[in-house]
Amino acid sequence: MTGARDATTTGRETTAGARDATASPRDPTVSPRNATDGVPELADDPRRSPDLRLAGLAVGAWLSALAALQLGTGPTVLVTALAGGTALALSCRLALAQRPALSRRPDLSRRPARRVPAALDRHGWVVVTVLLGVVCGSVATAARLGVRDAPPVSQLAEARARVDAELVVRDDPRSIGGVVGRPATFLLSARLAWVAEEEGNRVSVPARVLVLATHPGWRGLLPGQRVTATGRLAAPRGGDLTAAVLTVSTPPVLRGTPSWAQRVAGSLRAGLQRACAPLPSEPGGLLPGLVVGDTSRLEPAVEEDFLTTGMTHLTAVSGSNVAIVVGLVLLLARWARAGPWLAAVLCGIALVGFVILARPSPSVVRAGTMGAIGLLALAVGRPRAALPALAGAVTVLVVVDPELAGDAGFALSVLATGGLLLLAPRWRDALRRRGVPAGAAEALAIPAAAQLACAPVVAGLSGTISLVAVPANLLAVPAVAPATVLGVTAAVLSPVWPAGAEGVAWLGGWPAWWLVLVARYGARLPAGTLPWLDGMAGGLLLGALTVALLIATRRPLVRRLVAVVTAAVVVGALPVRMVATGWPPAGWVVAACAVGQGDSLVLPVGAGRAVVVDAGPDPGAVDRCLRRLGVRAVSLLVVSHFHADHVDGVDGVFRGRRVDAVVVPQWPEPAEGRGTVERAAGANGVPVGAVGAGWAYAAGPVALTLLGPPHPIRGTRSDPNNNSLVLRAEVHGVSILLTGDAETEEQQALMDLVPVAQFRADVLKLAHHGSAYQEPAFLDAVRPAVALVPVGVDNGYGHPNAGVLARLSRSGARVLRTDQHGDLAVVGPGGGRLSVAVRGLDPGDPSTR
Repeated sequence: MTGARDATTTGRETTAGARDATASPRDPTVSPRNATDGVPELADDPRRSPDLRLAGLAVGAWLSALAALQLGTGPTVLVTALAGGTALALSCRLALAQRPALSRRPDLSRRPARRVPAALDRHGWVVVTVLLGVVCGSVATAARLGVRDAPPVSQLAEARARVDAELVVRDDPRSIGGVVGRPATFLLSARLAWVAEEEGNRVSVPARVLVLATHPGWRGLLPGQRVTATGRLAAPRGGDLTAAVLTVSTPPVLRGTPSWAQRVAGSLRAGLQRACAPLPSEPGGLLPGLVVGDTSRLEPAVEEDFLTTGMTHLTAVSGSNVAIVVGLVLLLARWARAGPWLAAVLCGIALVGFVILARPSPSVVRAGTMGAIGLLALAVGRPRAALPALAGAVTVLVVVDPELAGDAGFALSVLATGGLLLLAPRWRDALRRRGVPAGAAEALAIPAAAQLACAPVVAGLSGTISLVAVPANLLAVPAVAPATVLGVTAAVLSPVWPAGAEGVAWLGGWPAWWLVLVARYGARLPAGTLPWLDGMAGGLLLGALTVALLIATRRPLVRRLVAVVTAAVVVGALPVRMVATGWPPAGWVVAACAVGQGDSLVLPVGAGRAVVVDAGPDPGAVDRCLRRLGVRAVSLLVVSHFHADHVDGVDGVFRGRRVDAVVVPQWPEPAEGRGTVERAAGANGVPVGAVGAGWAYAAGPVALTLLGPPHPIRGTRSDPNNNSLVLRAEVHGVSILLTGDAETEEQQALMDLVPVAQFRADVLKLAHHGSAYQEPAFLDAVRPAVALVPVGVDNGYGHPNAGVLARLSRSGARVLRTDQHGDLAVVGPGGGRLSVAVRGLDPGDPSTR
């Protein structure tokens, strides 16, 4: 492997400051024990080139496994053959090139000639290493894909067969959002032990399945638990190792019990949740996520803020959590004067316990593996070589479980660690050379390096590039360790001293609350994010640009050019975005928010104040829309009815805003949606009142009159829809009809009992996302100039109905949809005509996908 050593130590490939890196690893002037900072590798001599001999292997294995998950078995086998053949041919050529070419009369005074160019000799072994990684990743993934796609599971899934199955639970069940009024749905990953059609022969297939269960008996299952169940198989969406989706409506039949370790871990996790229950919902839901990655109670709005500000890695257990827990044990061991081996054993016990407590998710497995390698280095007295250890851990984990290659938490954890090892030391030392104090230099370099490394994954997840991530993570650093230590302490105390656990959790709630505030205000900064391509394409593109930029900036001229361009963007472009956003347009009278498959309408009352009608399905989406409109206070929140697509985002309306009052319909169903509104209002001390026909409200230029329902309507296809509040609004002389999800029956009742003149309007919010359940005579009677259709992209319900839209267009209405145009704002008549401004779809907004 001489070529590999040359490829990583040659002076020609390093900057002037790194030319001493060609010194032998055994050079006594290079001490492996010169660590003076919190992260051992941060103390490495910056003149030494990083040891990248295993990095190519890890990158090849990771990317090939990721590609194989998307491409399938056939292309993966072809890639394996090509990569293996190329690696064999190239390694043979390089091996021959390193042998001296002897002439007939050997001249020992002359250097032997090489048979290949010097550049190929330097980099050839790196290419071979990458190709070997491709072979490893492709072979491992192809083998797993063969299990995934093998009959009979694939055939039963395609036929949507009803089956009996025995499952081994792989992770904690998670409650996922569903339709309000129906039982909660639990999602869990499991491994098949056997499967059989009803009254058929059992077939053992160790394939992975995703279980969707509606019975509450699935809620308390623990990893390792064996159960049998009866359900219906369906084909998965692809892109991972899931062989089928099993939908179950009956309770599981338990077969034995989980291991004692999982039972203890489940008890501690449940105890931590109980200890956090008295805390406010935002820090109370965040603290278990920080400590053990349990985000089951994490508020969606908080999760969205963490994603926007580049802090989402904090809720995925990573190396930082392991370092904090193991570091505390190591500190106590050294205080007790324990030797290296005893300290390593104690830390190992803490590490194993923490991994079991946090569950072996991808990021936890990666963090635990790195922690184990670090402990071994501590025990043998060689704390160096963290980067090769990271690369080796990535390779082994991807080969063992190729599905990790496509896991965002795994990628964030690995990239953050790589950024700390590769970038942070050089950036820290560069800042020190420019006069920045040592502590400040490290405080700036560490979050900047971690964020730059994680930016491609965050961009792929959110569709944005955060400009506030580095300062937000810098502000978050002081709170992470106290929150983690106090949370772990609360979990450990919970079985034996519940009151003490609640007290410790209360203390841990304060740093968690600080993190919530940092994420909230960071997400609200104007121009805090830039739009970017989402998905894998966006992540890979930004990753390639980042690597190219890091390589290019090794030249001083390029560094200066990048600095000038960055300064120009900050000084020039961002103030323009903050001051002249162009949204909302001047003179707007109503706005329809793009919140996905749901409704949220806004009527302006005054500077920073508005009336909001419905809250959509997502707190983050409605909060972003209100921030874009500059709404800082809500004079009135009107809930047309209690379906999830109108109320589940209600927390986003309350976030950081004063809401004066909430009005709801007299129809009380669905009860779950009503409870969502009442809980949000009660938590903020806001009164809730039910209103009926004839109710009126006025604030500033806004006047509301409730037209319907004229009476309770029962026995319809959807009684909640047909008892929606139907409002007539007047804003600066423009009439607006807001119809909720009123369907044919309520529209007919309005025509029978309400004078037509009262629901004639300039602007119509089309009912029920433009569904086919419209009364044609009602649409003709409204005769709007503008029709707004709040509807989600690819919603799966067939909304809006093409015939309904065509009827409105034929009557002269201008029809605009949020799934095509994003936020919509109707502007008051100028020159006698209404106009409509469209903001456009925001690629960084999950509600537009």
